[in-house]
Amino acid sequence: MSCEVMAVCAVRLRENLCLYFEDDELECDAFCKDKTIKRFFRNVNSQLLVVRPDLNVAAFEDVTDQEVKSGSGMYFDIHCYKTTAPSAGMPVAFSVQVEDKSYYMCCEKEHGKMIVRFREGEVPKDIPGESNIIFFKKTFTSCSSKAFKFEYSLEQGMFLAFEEEDSLRKLILKKLPREDEVDETTKFVTSRNERHNL
Repeated sequence: MSCEVMAVCAVRLRENLCLYFEDDELECDAFCKDKTIKRFFRNVNSQLLVVRPDLNVAAFEDVTDQEVKSGSGMYFDIHCYKTTAPSAGMPVAFSVQVEDKSYYMCCEKEHGKMIVRFREGEVPKDIPGESNIIFFKKTFTSCSSKAFKFEYSLEQGMFLAFEEEDSLRKLILKKLPREDEVDETTKFVTSRNERHNL
């Protein structure tokens, strides 16, 4: 997305106060990075989300104070984006430092199933269209303003969640039948430090 000016003429203003345009060159969706915040992620069991690229896994774990102090693989950058299209939440992308390398979260189809991956590299400043790294940040429930759920931007009803597998609580994508369904596995609490929840 660039900062160039494009002249667009409104076709009509309807009773619902929505403007309708007639221009085939308009992009249907684009994202531009607005700000970045640093946070730890916790699940309902108060475990921290830890990324281990060498094992190709991200899971919620009980961690020692020493591990937390290093912050490696645990202290996430949440990249907040502005969007050219109305969305059902704040568009965000995630990245994390592990040792001296940066990894970004993305979703990929593998064996017919959508999975969460962390790939080495940086999150882009501008995203000209749809992207497999964008999630919509939403409050978990109207009563839980400090807890969030993250819906995958390319598939409505698909949320970040955790699932028990081989004694790990792995980060996954989970399809919910209804968006308003309360599923504790999709609940995430963010904190600025490892001890204090926001």
